[in-house]
Amino acid sequence: MNARSKPRRASPRGSPATASSETIAFRAALDVIASVSPEIADSIRRELEDQRSHLKLIASENFASPAVLLAMGNWLSDKYAEGSPGHRFYAGCDNVDAIESRAIELAKALFGADHAYVQPHSGIDANLVAFWAVLTQRVEAPELERLHVKDVRDLSAADWEALRRRLGSQKMMGMALDAGGHLTHGFRPNISGKLFQYCSYTVDPVTHILDYDEVQRRAQIERPLLIVAGYSSYPRKINFRIFREIADEVGATLMVDMAHFAGLVAGKVFTGDFDPVAHAHIVTTTTHKTLRGPRGGMVLCDVTLSETVDRGCPLVLGGPLPHVIAAKAVALTEASRPEFASYARRVVENAAVLAAELQARGVTVVTGGTENHLVLLDVRPFGLTGRQAEGALRSAHVTVNRNVVPYDSNGSWYTSGLRLGTPAVTTLGMGSSEMKEVATIIESVLRATTPRQTPSGKTSLANYQLGERVRREAASRASDLLGSFPLYPGIEL
Repeated sequence: MNARSKPRRASPRGSPATASSETIAFRAALDVIASVSPEIADSIRRELEDQRSHLKLIASENFASPAVLLAMGNWLSDKYAEGSPGHRFYAGCDNVDAIESRAIELAKALFGADHAYVQPHSGIDANLVAFWAVLTQRVEAPELERLHVKDVRDLSAADWEALRRRLGSQKMMGMALDAGGHLTHGFRPNISGKLFQYCSYTVDPVTHILDYDEVQRRAQIERPLLIVAGYSSYPRKINFRIFREIADEVGATLMVDMAHFAGLVAGKVFTGDFDPVAHAHIVTTTTHKTLRGPRGGMVLCDVTLSETVDRGCPLVLGGPLPHVIAAKAVALTEASRPEFASYARRVVENAAVLAAELQARGVTVVTGGTENHLVLLDVRPFGLTGRQAEGALRSAHVTVNRNVVPYDSNGSWYTSGLRLGTPAVTTLGMGSSEMKEVATIIESVLRATTPRQTPSGKTSLANYQLGERVRREAASRASDLLGSFPLYPGIEL
């Protein structure tokens, strides 16, 4: 069931007897919240209104089902559950054990994984667990053997200091940020850039598509301990079989961060060479993007890494969040159904139509198209920065995010691009004809937007001017689309 599910028609606010069960549940929850903190309840209601009135085209966002949302709001939140099923450091975790065990079973079956760890609170947490698992396997264990000790607790202070330095200076090779990589793949502002010595691979300067021969050449030169594949804004599929061959050649561990496209793997859109679980040593993901679950993370791995991965708490995680793990189990159940595979296919089809229609209207689409759920635009031909374009579209009730493009001249704050995604609008039920209308709205706003001048006469990289007539027309068209494809139609607050 998704955000388009239609239980009994919701009644007016005063007729609970004929309201849908979803309406009754959310009304009751908000009434209880309002009895303690009315301003928080109001903000929650306004968030739903905001999401219902703006086209959501952020590639990393989606709409979870009411069942997923409701699974998070209960007394499971009151439990401490450090450890793993059957091996907890707190008593009274029988029900948490059942929930987490079910989530693990579902994840393993859905992705064909040897092992699943469902406790990470986010994608960054999942990556941290993976990094330390690799460091433990590849560095800590051989070092302990060399020093003839069985456990790090048996090391002397001098030995521990030497090991700490080694653990913090191994080499990671990941996709460059402006090529589509993510901050957690070795960049200095993130902890990954402090744990590892970072080196990168990038995309072809003309096509902006990965050149596997160049990736191989870089790996042969750098000889990294860890190769990370995966992306935040790369609009093409990745051949993970080739990445595994490169990793094996240079003796590296292959990690794939599939946070963005996990739903496409679960829905069997990415199979064979493009299925990361079939080729990587360890795979991380979020659960709230194309997988359409709660905000959280997971780690999938082969058995050689499972013992270390399962020690994510207390290694880098705080106490597990049983209420979120319950919501993950609900989402994984939904993703195991045949209709989810249909949804995943439509996500990719919609992205392809959106990219093609934007190109037909003269908008620059990075790589000339897409093979996944996202479309990356270069807005410099309109004389705009990404920040200006993002603001103009938001004012017209279209929500996107600014994003760097390959070899970006405007940096990561102002940027030169926009990242669009189709997971959320596909959840609403939109299809190819609606994607053409979305492209028309976006192109009309970008073409009518101009940079604003600063008081000194310089062009601002942040501020923009958009004619009111164009803005109103675009917002009206967005509203018409959302009127035909309402968000949570079974919920009336």
